[in-house]
Amino acid sequence: MANSVFNSGKAFVSKEMIGGLILTAAAVLALIISNSSYSGYYSAFLNIPVAVSAGPLSIDKPLLLWVNDGLMAIFFFLIGLEIKREVLEGQLSSLDRAALPLIAAVGGMAIPALIYLAVNAGSPENLGGWAIPAATDIAFALGVLALLGPAVPAALKVFLLGIAIIDDLGAILAIAILYTDDLSVQSLALGSIGMVILIGMNRFGVRKIAPYALIGVLVWVCVLKSGVHATLAGVLVALTVPIGDKAETSPLGRAEHALYPWVSFFIMPLFAFANAGVSLGGLSLGDLSAPLPLGIVLGLFIGKQLGIMSFSWISVRSGLCRLPDGMTWRQTYGVACLAGIGFTMSLFIGTLAFDSPEQLNAVRLGVLMASVLSASLGVVVLRRTLVRPAPIQVMTASGIPRSINQI
Repeated sequence: MANSVFNSGKAFVSKEMIGGLILTAAAVLALIISNSSYSGYYSAFLNIPVAVSAGPLSIDKPLLLWVNDGLMAIFFFLIGLEIKREVLEGQLSSLDRAALPLIAAVGGMAIPALIYLAVNAGSPENLGGWAIPAATDIAFALGVLALLGPAVPAALKVFLLGIAIIDDLGAILAIAILYTDDLSVQSLALGSIGMVILIGMNRFGVRKIAPYALIGVLVWVCVLKSGVHATLAGVLVALTVPIGDKAETSPLGRAEHALYPWVSFFIMPLFAFANAGVSLGGLSLGDLSAPLPLGIVLGLFIGKQLGIMSFSWISVRSGLCRLPDGMTWRQTYGVACLAGIGFTMSLFIGTLAFDSPEQLNAVRLGVLMASVLSASLGVVVLRRTLVRPAPIQVMTASGIPRSINQI
């Protein structure tokens, strides 16, 4: 039993840590290439035309949009699976467990958005990006938390996970409501038929993953052609996958387990590589003071902390919620800082909100700066507040005691 706990804890830390490091490496590589003599090749790579056609149906997009509209639909499919599992049987399955992260997440979305809108009040062309600082990168934030090792209490991980999942749900709703083009009723109708078939498969006990995947691809194509952003198809399809009594062996559990390494180690790093490249040539601190990047930096770095901490404190002081056992207010503040890592989600929303290269570069600059600041402060705060596990004394062959850390 002890070995099982040891191995599972070690695996969790290793998995989240490696995913975060690969994501960071991909973003840094994009920055290096886009600021080198190879920047032309970087742009040419992202603009490679890729077309898929079958009869009258044709999808013709540059590689960048295949990543943002296609591969990110798989990322959102995984997010949808996680949301369904957490709501039905996880940390969001009861009001007493979900109340604090829910209230904290609302504050962590509302305050950054209000700060962004206040900073950009005089720039109406930027107002459509208010959802950019409201997002949290769930993988990156958990990856940074995992870097702190076994000293992180389980309650802290659960709190951050709950905030990030609710945050993602808010981002999904924002994408559905705000970033929808002219609607094609015919495509929506065909996509709705696909959803009815998926729901019927669930109700009639279809437990193989392949049929859900096949119909899911058709729903994605319909949503893509409808004008609604295609990534929402991933969430909708995920909600129809059965969970069953044993989550680990259910279709939902198997799909989650199979997709996690692909999303963490390929899709998200590829998205980061494709979207984090921003030319830093000629930039100065004055560029950060422009309303668009400044609103993002202040929203993510200051707004997230302020929103999560104020809403959490008020809810606990009023008796509506309680702070989980084993978690302190200083640690809560550290998690609030980590929630300011917008990265993947913020960059993604930025690509939906703006089309001009100047605005997109400003978004990348603001998101990268805010994410670095939030991650750095979060690590500093948590390292000062976390209690390291007590060392285990072992006897070496020479008879001299030696300390090793528990996992």
